Amino acid sequence: MSTPSVADPALARLADALLIPPFPGSPAPSWVLTALADGLAGVTVYGPNIVGPEQLRELISDLRAAAAEPVIAIDEEGGDVTRIAHLTGSPYPGNAALGAVDDVALTEAVYLALGTDLASLGVNLNLAPSVDVNTAADNPVIGTRSFGADTALVARHAAAAVTGLQAAGVAACAKHFPGHGSTSKDSHDVIATVEGTFADVTRRDLPPFIAAIEAGVRAVMPGHLRVKGLTGDLPASLSAAAQTGLLRGELGFRGVIVSDALEMQAVAGPYGIAEAAVLAVAAGTDLLCFGRDQDEQTYTSVRDALVAAVVAGRLPASRLEESAERVAELRAWATAARAGGPLPAGGNGAEVGLLAARRAISVSGRPQALADPLLVEIVPPSNIAVGTVPWGLGSYVSDGSVRRISTADGTDAEAVLAAAGGRSLLVVVRDAHRFPVARQVVRRLLSVRPDTVIVEMGLPVWHPVDLVDNPAQVYIATYGATSASSRAAAQLLGLRHDGNSVLPDRP
Repeated sequence: MSTPSVADPALARLADALLIPPFPGSPAPSWVLTALADGLAGVTVYGPNIVGPEQLRELISDLRAAAAEPVIAIDEEGGDVTRIAHLTGSPYPGNAALGAVDDVALTEAVYLALGTDLASLGVNLNLAPSVDVNTAADNPVIGTRSFGADTALVARHAAAAVTGLQAAGVAACAKHFPGHGSTSKDSHDVIATVEGTFADVTRRDLPPFIAAIEAGVRAVMPGHLRVKGLTGDLPASLSAAAQTGLLRGELGFRGVIVSDALEMQAVAGPYGIAEAAVLAVAAGTDLLCFGRDQDEQTYTSVRDALVAAVVAGRLPASRLEESAERVAELRAWATAARAGGPLPAGGNGAEVGLLAARRAISVSGRPQALADPLLVEIVPPSNIAVGTVPWGLGSYVSDGSVRRISTADGTDAEAVLAAAGGRSLLVVVRDAHRFPVARQVVRRLLSVRPDTVIVEMGLPVWHPVDLVDNPAQVYIATYGATSASSRAAAQLLGLRHDGNSVLPDRP
């Protein structure tokens, strides 16, 4: 039996106009190039597609050659969430660091540099920035991806980020509507419930999205979030009340609504990817995104499910046509942006990234020169959004001078103390407030070695300088674990690759 898409090629082409699937590998598969030529809206590029800058540039060139200005989307937030720099860490500090500085001109400059890098590669849609107001300290998925916990601060930096990205000719996508910051669950795993009433959401979470819309943001991504008083039992990603009623109706957004990854368990668990896609489009979504590990079979199943829903009368063809028109307008905007002048060269943003990382660092105490430091990195589990990206200060100490302790494995402080005899002790943590093991190790080390230098590369919610017994004498917070943040921290400590440090004179 032929699939619905084969039976109605015109309808299948219409469904294709709403899809930006991923693909495996570093070269573009033939099915992707064929689909782009036949009307596929575009693709989403992830870390596994990227070997290096030149390879990525060639890959995107091949994709762009298959169609006229296809959507080339990437989930490049900078900060801890990076795809183009997943092998090295981002040269740009993330939103938490930028929020800590609270200089909107700097935020715009960092996002302009990031957008310039993306534009030089041929990317025209960045699934960023995250404009969630991170009011839940134990939030397992937002954290340093947010500009902060203050609504007004997040709103002004949301506008600056959108302005910077789009000045580079890359469409921005504000996420995760109507706000993922007050949740205590990761929507990659389960549906997350936004804390408080809808009135709370309106006051606390919506202003950054309003600011992004007023700044001209081209896309918005709803989250897999249940909102009391708005979405009922559905997440915003599948809710017409959230997308058509609130986002388009009350807030007046006229751009493209992009789904969060449809294989996330919040929606794929109860509905399956294909059915979640149908429900998302029915609710008002224009462009359907899947996560990095999906393949051609997922793409065709979603396309065919959209076709079948139209044939069965569950989804009007006009709903697909509306979305296809909005996506076409996005592609036309990207074409005009590229026609405005020669493509930027890219790769020149490291200076502004390092400057921002330096300005973000906070220091309690007075760091002293370190003698042959033993580095302890207390390693938390990674989440799906961040993935596995290099972090820490391991490249700034001598070979064999790094001890890593997993927050899942227990405490090995005694072995560290034995190895650190006669050496400076440097401990790097990441979101220590969320992991009891990290706090236990730090307390034990400080009880014997009060001179231990603590570097927090997540959110500085737990402050060991405030401990009643054996407080830390030196505590440094970077507000992120990017390569820029690591370099800024290493420079602050005067770390050299020979395992010692020489600090400059300080006022």
